[in-house]
Amino acid sequence: MTTLPPPATELSADEARRLALRAQGFLGAPDRRAGVRGVLRHLGAVQLDTISVLARSHELIPYARLGAVGRRTVEDAYWKDTHAFEYWSHAACILPIEEWPHFAFRRRAYRNRPHWNHHLPDGDYDRVVKQLRAEGPLTATDLGGAKRTSEWWDWSGTKVAVERALMYGEVVCVERRGWKRVYDLAERAVPAALLHDDLDDTECLRRLVRLAGQSLGVGTRADIADYHRLKAEQVDAVIADSGLVPVTVQGWGRPAWADPAALETIPRGRHRTTLLSPFDSLVWERARTERIFGFTHRLEAYVPKQKRVHGYFAMPVLAGGRLVGRVDPAREGRTLVARQVTLDGPKAAPAVAQALVEAASWVDCTDVRVERVDAPDLREPLTAELTRLLA
Repeated sequence: MTTLPPPATELSADEARRLALRAQGFLGAPDRRAGVRGVLRHLGAVQLDTISVLARSHELIPYARLGAVGRRTVEDAYWKDTHAFEYWSHAACILPIEEWPHFAFRRRAYRNRPHWNHHLPDGDYDRVVKQLRAEGPLTATDLGGAKRTSEWWDWSGTKVAVERALMYGEVVCVERRGWKRVYDLAERAVPAALLHDDLDDTECLRRLVRLAGQSLGVGTRADIADYHRLKAEQVDAVIADSGLVPVTVQGWGRPAWADPAALETIPRGRHRTTLLSPFDSLVWERARTERIFGFTHRLEAYVPKQKRVHGYFAMPVLAGGRLVGRVDPAREGRTLVARQVTLDGPKAAPAVAQALVEAASWVDCTDVRVERVDAPDLREPLTAELTRLLA
């Protein structure tokens, strides 16, 4: 393990929180000229997920930072003119196309799992690549079918083959069409100058650790490793040469590293008030979210209904640089329904109401209805504020 220099900077917990908010695009005026592509490059990764309540998560990410950006604009920003590719980072993520070379370490790791090839039906891999070369871009359905049966997990040999080709880097997802991946050969989709695996693992890891530190502002080893799902030992091997600087943060109780550029200026500016996707990179890591915001965040979509505490798709509410509540939303026609609302005291009501009304407008709803407020005495101030904003 690399020996690190002693921490050079001491940060208060509040300073660390503000650094994190600025690094994630929630403190200060957003760069609207850079738009959605600027958000993607600033964050380094935008997580994809199948769940769609107000919108899909990759749409909610730029909305939370830029406001009511058009949903078609979001899709075009990601996929038009090869500005991004989809690959395995924190999870399935949209990534800036210029980072293709830095995921060579992961592509190599997948290729070096020879036992995987035993699960591929004979000839399917070569057939899929040949068909994409002749006819692509294509979905798995176009290639011959994604499923063997109606079960969600029961992939066909074609689907297994094309997903393996994606993991190996021979194939790339060039867009999502009706939530289906659209595949093409990497040699066609990735700019020639970027289409290589020339960087060794150390160079790839050093770059991703540095990018994670920049996107977090300040983080522990676990925070940094989690951002692109690296192993702790991978972070340890390169962090001393990553360009990040060691710091201590009051109350964290463990070593941390910061982006030195972030330490040069005091974070200031206006705070966003918004609903956050449960898959937003601000709240990816539960331990970090609790450490920075004192807020326990858990996605309950995959929890049995009777065991849910805050709801199916409870969205944290960010206001004034704090997480001040949760909303579990739904849509009924042109009404945004807040099925369950949790407020961190009466002072949170105006912010939660504002976040609800703005989100409703973005998804073309004209009304907001609150079904349940966890603290019944906070229902009246919330509904009164909603009535005022909707008048």
